[in-house]
Amino acid sequence: MTDMADMLTLTPSAAARVAAIAEKQAKPAILRLSVEGGGCSGFQYKFDLSDGPDADDSVSETDGVRLVVDPVSLDLVAGSTVDFVESLGGAAFKVENPQAAAGCGCGSSFGI
Repeated sequence: MTDMADMLTLTPSAAARVAAIAEKQAKPAILRLSVEGGGCSGFQYKFDLSDGPDADDSVSETDGVRLVVDPVSLDLVAGSTVDFVESLGGAAFKVENPQAAAGCGCGSSFGI
């Protein structure tokens, strides 16, 4: 496990939302962010609750909630901030990725 506090940030708003979801599902407050091929811009973000970090994961912690990312995904999201936003269109986790050269209107996919 690598400490990635400088590479990836989980906002307090996102941490609070993960904690609430984890409590409802009786799981640890660990959010896994991964990147998959696809989406309208080439890559898409995937969020899951995790039972724990894998040996090669990078880990960031905010307010007792951990964010874990695998090494391949970390290359694509390093420097990003994961936030939880609520708007008239709904509520969702949002990744502010400084590496993304292109994105889509829904904010769930990106291109580099």
